[in-house]
Amino acid sequence: MAAKSIISRPVYGTLSPQPGKHHLFIADAEGALAISDMAARAPAGFFDGAEIDFIPGPNNEHVAALEALKPARFHLAPSFASLLPRLKQTLGNAHMGLRLYLAGTEGLIGQAMQVALEAGIDHTSVQTEHRGSLARRMQCVHCKGITENVTTQPATCSHCGLLLLVRDHYSRRLAAFQGVCINAEDRSEIPPMEEAFP
Repeated sequence: MAAKSIISRPVYGTLSPQPGKHHLFIADAEGALAISDMAARAPAGFFDGAEIDFIPGPNNEHVAALEALKPARFHLAPSFASLLPRLKQTLGNAHMGLRLYLAGTEGLIGQAMQVALEAGIDHTSVQTEHRGSLARRMQCVHCKGITENVTTQPATCSHCGLLLLVRDHYSRRLAAFQGVCINAEDRSEIPPMEEAFP
């Protein structure tokens, strides 16, 4: 019997070139591979009106491959937080018909989707492709703090220190999975931590 899918969990597709003059790509790490794969199917001149905002991995992998696509604008950012003001401005000044493509980790896709929704872009009109780590962005339901790149089950909240069960429930509004205290009744009960989201 197949496992029932989690209704709140985002469903990711595969990037495909869409008609239009303005294309905005937001990607991190292996998300660059999704853009490169899509570029192989794109018509000539597709990237002439494109902007690629890329957060590379620690060794700057895939930067040369994205630059080789010769987008109209190419921007490197060290983190999503540093990219955020640029992204807000770009989406705030966007014209009708902008095509938005998000590729990479779930954390990047969720946060970029959140900014797009705030800018008035419907989530069904944004293309997404998950590539790379399955690490989760988690919100502690107790202190409301966000912990990035959670790979274990349970996980420790980076804000209040509680040991949390990382639930499969995903909040689009917060762009995070929910974490709830796993040992609320007896704090001395500490279940073993296992890699669950590599």
